[in-house]
Amino acid sequence: MPRQDAPIGVFDSGIGGLSVLRALRAALPHEHFVYFADSAHAPYGERDDAYVLARSRAVLAALRQSHGIKAFVIACNTATAAAARTLREEHPDALLVGIEPALKPALALTHTGRIGVWATRATLASGKFQTLYQAWSAQAEYVLQACDGLASAIDTEAISADSTPVRALIDRYLDALGPLGDAPGAIDTLVLGCTHYPLAREHLLASLAGRAVALLDPADAVARHTRTLLQAAGLARAASVAPQGQLTLRASGPDVALHAAAWRWLDA
Repeated sequence: MPRQDAPIGVFDSGIGGLSVLRALRAALPHEHFVYFADSAHAPYGERDDAYVLARSRAVLAALRQSHGIKAFVIACNTATAAAARTLREEHPDALLVGIEPALKPALALTHTGRIGVWATRATLASGKFQTLYQAWSAQAEYVLQACDGLASAIDTEAISADSTPVRALIDRYLDALGPLGDAPGAIDTLVLGCTHYPLAREHLLASLAGRAVALLDPADAVARHTRTLLQAAGLARAASVAPQGQLTLRASGPDVALHAAAWRWLDA
């Protein structure tokens, strides 16, 4: 198989990375994708770095061996923070793309100078995030909120279709941020620092009804960066080969939630 026809691997602990995969497929519709949900070892958000690094190593090795992937997109903020740098050092030949909370882009949107950041506890505690935060914290006030349980609740909703737990957690964590909107001293921009959270965008917008708050999801930026890297490496699949690439779904544990979520959010 020509190297250009090899698939792109996309990896998350659960279904959250589907928000990134959705953007990737829109930007690169002719590429093949393999999505891997590490559901047997989820959630990552309350795990330590060593655990997440070990799992990230295992998934990358499995996707390279079983699917011959030409690129590896870590569609998980927690795994990017814990593992991206080490994986790049260990696999210098691999095209590897990570994701991080959009703290810098938020500066261009805020008018009040107060920005909320939702992420997992592990992401907020990571050295990578702290470096990012220190780089931009002098230019705005970032209000950091660990959203314990929200990613898992979104996973569960994909199967049960019961949005009550997700809505309750969204309301709790919005309240924890303080005043929201465009009034002086209020938070007018919210960074979604976990790839699960954009999947609950509909619920989030309902809870924010009447309050002017911009939501920031870096998935589109990740997709554009992946496209640029593929083109620079000569690995982009020609659009003339086929109008639509194939999607393969894989999971280390039960895949019911993954397939339900893919049907709901990807029409796959």
